Amino acid sequence: MKILLLVFGKTDESYVIEGIKKFEKKIKPFIQLEIEEIAEPKNHCKLAKPQQLNNEAIIFKSKLKSSDEVVLLDEKGKQFSSVEFSQKIESLLNSTKKRIVFIVGGPYGISENLKNEFNNQISLSKMTFTHQLVRLFFVEQIYRSFTIINKMPYHHI
Repeated sequence: MKILLLVFGKTDESYVIEGIKKFEKKIKPFIQLEIEEIAEPKNHCKLAKPQQLNNEAIIFKSKLKSSDEVVLLDEKGKQFSSVEFSQKIESLLNSTKKRIVFIVGGPYGISENLKNEFNNQISLSKMTFTHQLVRLFFVEQIYRSFTIINKMPYHHI
């Protein structure tokens, strides 16, 4: 099993990059985690919002395999506590799928087309975060989930 975090756009914020690298190292003993940044196509930001979302959806779908379990990170998705999220991760790990793919959209989120196709959607919070910070928060939650699953002392209840 492998976890792929598909994210739209790059980040140049050093503190975000450093934080993600820190948690990637901590996750390594538990599972293979890959983070794939999808470069913004030329003139993408000049398109209308619906066209941007549609183009992003096409790119995301091109990265998926039929054997993937796809989970969208969306503000209207289901919210979990950290313990509940670890249970979700554990159930996904026990599925017959080969990869768990989490998708983080660009500044406008996830297209309705993707939401209609993949109804497995989660939200990190009722608050809105930049799509760059979501990466760091989410990678930390993946690490936290594995420490909960393995009964390690990182998570304090």
